[in-house]
Amino acid sequence: MPKLLPRSSPWLLLFALLASLPLHAGNGDRVHFGKSIDVADDERTGDLVCIGCSIRVEGTCEGDIVAIGGSIALEGDAQGDVVAVGGSIRLGENAVVAGDVVTVGGRLWRHPNAVVRGTISTQSGVLIILGLVVIPLLPVIVVVALIVWLINRNRRPVPIER
Repeated sequence: MPKLLPRSSPWLLLFALLASLPLHAGNGDRVHFGKSIDVADDERTGDLVCIGCSIRVEGTCEGDIVAIGGSIALEGDAQGDVVAVGGSIRLGENAVVAGDVVTVGGRLWRHPNAVVRGTISTQSGVLIILGLVVIPLLPVIVVVALIVWLINRNRRPVPIER
């Protein structure tokens, strides 16, 4: 019987399945990879962590809210810190944050009625994005450039002998 899938395919499929499933830890904590988190107005949750996705909270978060590569929209209460790396934070009219608000590589939009009891720190700009994206990828860029150089070097025309 012919093989239709390479040997590593079952592992790749398993990893893709696990990465797409939301993880629920104790106390209502939620960790999602690539799937946004929505907390309804009447809902209470623990820590919220979203990697490659966004978080929208209208209810109450009893822990921290962290988005990496996504944005955060807060209309309710956050009893911990609110942190977005590579994304923006929007604090609505009824937003209350008991901890700190931190954006790295994104922007902060804050309604005048939004309450932040901790400190606010925003680090945005081209240099921050370069530090988050380009510098970690620099070794990959160098290896690819080396491979391209080696391939082009070996493509010299070979003289034809007569």
